[in-house]
Amino acid sequence: MHELKVITHFSAAHQLRDFQGACEDLHGHNWKIEVYVTSDGLDEAGVVIDFRILKKHVEGILETLDHKFLNELEPFKTQNPSSENIARYVAEQLAALVQDKGVRVSRVTAWESESACATYYP
Repeated sequence: MHELKVITHFSAAHQLRDFQGACEDLHGHNWKIEVYVTSDGLDEAGVVIDFRILKKHVEGILETLDHKFLNELEPFKTQNPSSENIARYVAEQLAALVQDKGVRVSRVTAWESESACATYYP
């Protein structure tokens, strides 16, 4: 099995509803997003997926989040825009975009700071 990783960033504001603490107040983060895809085999060119294609998909997803108030976006109107839910959202959106045979999103990690992150495994 092969695994690829791309790393990118976005900045946004959010507030966690029903959270006892400072994170219930409006605040922002510069999130670092790590996306991993896996495949049991390689294509004719000897790659899992072209990095440019993978990066384009991820950048398109993050453009919808970048410099936004996440609580106002779907699906974060009904669920907290926590790092956990952001990681899941990115993974689900990417899985819908990756059409290469045998390529799977294996995990997405959303870092909200240098010392705190959440990882979602589909």
